[in-house]
Amino acid sequence: MLSSDTFSYSVQARCSVAEAAALLSDLTRQGELHPLIVRVREVPPRPGARASYTINDRLVAGPLRFRTTYHADMLVSEPDEIVTVARQWPATTVRNHTRLRAEPDDLVRIDVDITLRAPTPLFRYAFNQARAAHLALAARLGAVLDNPAP
Repeated sequence: MLSSDTFSYSVQARCSVAEAAALLSDLTRQGELHPLIVRVREVPPRPGARASYTINDRLVAGPLRFRTTYHADMLVSEPDEIVTVARQWPATTVRNHTRLRAEPDDLVRIDVDITLRAPTPLFRYAFNQARAAHLALAARLGAVLDNPAP
């Protein structure tokens, strides 16, 4: 039996939509933002994907620390929309739907919906880890986009 839930967040940053899309559509740069990621490798695109990646995360469960590996596919990479799906054994998927739009005063608004589906016994742990990691990513995202590296 699988369980599923969604959470959302929004970020505003002082940059162009193109700059935000460039950062968010390059999963090899997610280590700059995502607190669990320790390594991202681009691999040949899987069928239906624009780009594919193998990603290693470092997780904590009480006193235990462990690494996990999963696969992510970039399904849509447009100037105003990015969709990725990450898959991990057993039967766990994370769908990230990001929409970007220009706002007044040289701001960009980034709206993100994350849907996680996992086996019911693992669901609460996986969902809490994903939500905490993506909210930390959101906090870092605004700062990175507001202050690009030279």
